[in-house]
Amino acid sequence: MRSKTIPMILAVLLAAGTTACGSGTGERAASGGGIGAAAGAAGAAVTGGSVVTGGLLGGAAGAAAGGLTDQDDLDLGDPIWD
Repeated sequence: MRSKTIPMILAVLLAAGTTACGSGTGERAASGGGIGAAAGAAGAAVTGGSVVTGGLLGGAAGAAAGGLTDQDDLDLGDPIWD
């Protein structure tokens, strides 16, 4: 069990670090939730855990990180499409 927990936590933390997509709080929470869910599900699939649980945990962590940060906390620059 412990061997699956550490990679899952790392996947969630990595997903939380990429939540700077969007300028408004709602946009950041939505994009963070999507990125977190994908990363959590992928991390769970790789480590043999429950993909649904990984997606839920990753999505919750990403949405929280996106909603609790503002645009100045992590500036990735202008998007390539601007």
